[in-house]
Amino acid sequence: MGYLVGCLLALAVSAMASIVGLDKDRAFYPTILAVVASYYELFAVMGRSSEAIVAEGLVAAAFLVAMVLGFKRSLWIVVGALAAHGALDFVHAGLISNPGVPAWWPAFCMAYDVTAAAYLAVLLSRRTRP
Repeated sequence: MGYLVGCLLALAVSAMASIVGLDKDRAFYPTILAVVASYYELFAVMGRSSEAIVAEGLVAAAFLVAMVLGFKRSLWIVVGALAAHGALDFVHAGLISNPGVPAWWPAFCMAYDVTAAAYLAVLLSRRTRP
């Protein structure tokens, strides 16, 4: 269920952004990346785990660097970072012990991240064609 909801929500948010023109601003998808990268930090705070707060903070910092680089240089970096975050969701529990993460979150977040990455990739491909 988490996969379906994540995918559908990413499609709905992305389609709405396209319809109203929000995604014409190059800051839109980098901002999405910053938001999705911050949730595990929130869950670490909710789980009251100092170790998880530090570990999640380091991971989030890497994605924030990707956000800045993607915004400044190429949105393709954001596509890669969103996809990478989706891959991280798949293996997260094996890498970082974070007691605040809901059981359904990794599936939901992975589906959202990968779908948003794919949507942005399609947008970029269409914009760069002659």
